[in-house]
Amino acid sequence: MNSHLFTQSRKIWEPQNGHGSRMDNLRHMINRKHGLNLKDYHDLHKYSVEDYTFWQDLWEYLGIIYSIPATSIVQPGRIPEIPTWFPGARLNYAENILFRNDDGTAVTAAREWGLVQHYSFRQLRGHVRKMAAAMRAHGLKSGDRIAAVITNSFDAVVIALATSSIGAIYTSTAPDMGTAGILDRYRQIQPALLFFDTEVVYASKTINLLPKISEVAYNLVPRGLKNVVLLPSTKTGRDVPSGELKNIPNSILEADFLKADAGRPLQFEQLPFDHPLFILYSSGTSGPPKCIVHGQGGVLLQNKKEIALVYGCTFDDCYFQYTTTGWMMWPLMLSTMALGGRILVYDGSPFHPSVEAFLKFVSDQGVTIFGTSPRFLTEVQARGLVPSRLAPFPSLRVLMSTGAPLNPPMFEWAQEAFRKDVYLASPSGGTDICSSFISGAPNMPVYAGETQAKSLGMKTQIFDPSGNDVEASGQPGELVCTRPHVSLPIAFWGDHEDKKLRAAYFDTYPGVWRQGDFIVANPETKGLIILGRSDGVLNPSGVRFGSAEIYTVMDQFTDAIDDSLCVGQRRSTDKDERVLLFVKMRAGHHLTAELADKIRRTIRSALSPRHVPEYIFETTDIPYTVNNKKIEIAVKQIVSGLNIKPSGTVANPESLQLYYKYRDIESVAQKESANHLKAKL
Repeated sequence: MNSHLFTQSRKIWEPQNGHGSRMDNLRHMINRKHGLNLKDYHDLHKYSVEDYTFWQDLWEYLGIIYSIPATSIVQPGRIPEIPTWFPGARLNYAENILFRNDDGTAVTAAREWGLVQHYSFRQLRGHVRKMAAAMRAHGLKSGDRIAAVITNSFDAVVIALATSSIGAIYTSTAPDMGTAGILDRYRQIQPALLFFDTEVVYASKTINLLPKISEVAYNLVPRGLKNVVLLPSTKTGRDVPSGELKNIPNSILEADFLKADAGRPLQFEQLPFDHPLFILYSSGTSGPPKCIVHGQGGVLLQNKKEIALVYGCTFDDCYFQYTTTGWMMWPLMLSTMALGGRILVYDGSPFHPSVEAFLKFVSDQGVTIFGTSPRFLTEVQARGLVPSRLAPFPSLRVLMSTGAPLNPPMFEWAQEAFRKDVYLASPSGGTDICSSFISGAPNMPVYAGETQAKSLGMKTQIFDPSGNDVEASGQPGELVCTRPHVSLPIAFWGDHEDKKLRAAYFDTYPGVWRQGDFIVANPETKGLIILGRSDGVLNPSGVRFGSAEIYTVMDQFTDAIDDSLCVGQRRSTDKDERVLLFVKMRAGHHLTAELADKIRRTIRSALSPRHVPEYIFETTDIPYTVNNKKIEIAVKQIVSGLNIKPSGTVANPESLQLYYKYRDIESVAQKESANHLKAKL
């Protein structure tokens, strides 16, 4: 057992009265319905992964709206690994999201410069009706792809729900994605309709998107794009001047597009459970992204499960997920409305006009479920800010951090910095399943650094390279899922024989889903820790460990170090892998030999001599994806001798160029004083 991984697993929160009640209510319902005696979450999870009836129980408990019931729960699918769920059922995703039609607030839409607008469920339905009617009038139909390059806004919500209501397939990216990244995605799926923001503001900078729109349109019109619908400026509300339209083929202003509405009532197409709903994209950093097709029923059931059972969402709740429209957390957030709750969509930077203003805004808006990232929390801490001293957060019940592992010190800081009674969750899943493999269980204690439990219905296990389950031993291994679930992807777009899909997930362990995460379970608490991507596992002298272990230690140096990246290097001439640590310094600080030696000594003491990086280098930038995830694998490949062509997924592709020089690492190290003191293993 790797006991050092759990030395900081201190209990920091326990459920109080009312916490976990929806999770317990589901367990009680299943006990009554089936004459069982499930005593706790672990019993409930065991039932959920041993009997497919669980998914029918969940359908009933969550009140899924449908027009025709299923003939069975599951039957064989197109390929053995992915069955067909609820065959015969007919339903519509948007109908479930829009089940309310009253004056309660459905969406609060905010821009970074202070504009806040509230829309009721009745108003939302009205906007969706008008948009869906216009789509139908322009010839859009079930199965067509409708794409958007759009901010996290009310418009995005309306377009997505209108698309679903007519049975078309929705996909979106954020406006800050480069032209190449947009085309890498949309050339593959060939949308019939494309919505595009024309002018946006981020970090107080106004960005004109018309040149990007023109290039994208010229590329996609020959591939079946019927119209580019131009949205008004998010800053001024003004439309694109008519003289500019000639530069964008097949373009039409949104106001003119909506004139096709002839008052047609909102009609929800009744479609199979696995009818395509969303296309999401893999976050691979080189080569074209995989276009992952998700079915409406799986997304609805899984996301509603998470929002209801883990976060306890009701009519009184407001879920604010800081996200872009290109991340899977955006559709997850939409499911809040299927439970009667309110969502807050925010367009802009959380650092403008200031972090303090942003946190006060979260408090003032009555947010009850706040979704953020370890990177944001680390930045708040590094600035010496304590959120609970800035604002009272009177409504906050749940703080959820995802996108990367949340390490133990940050768990403890966040628990104290917001409020001791706030429930802190750190789920992990993926775009691949639009859901989580491991998540929260609000009826159990929270331990620092650990995700509490395996998600209901997900038979998550930990395999060694030979396919043996090593979970009970406390040894780290591959995160796998050994039983099908409802949100397995339907397909990769264009992968007609499913070869790419099967190769991506089922080749390593035939018939078993491999997620690509390196994970370990605490035998005592049953909590789980993601240690990094398994392709980026560090393996010096045959000792395997994850980069997250190093990052946990690096959090002790945030006063001087802004960020860090830890990768392995093994060139064709190297007999063994070495560990490299790159640090991005804060303004006014530099990496000295003394600081590098202190980092090594701290890692050695906290972890082991085998964890100590052989070299530590200062860098000016660290690559991230557009979804705010560190890019380790591409850097590992670069320093090991491969040439990488960045995809549109890389937010700062120029940063990758910084790492090519480290192929000749011995020469670079001789020039840098921080590496005159090498690690002694």
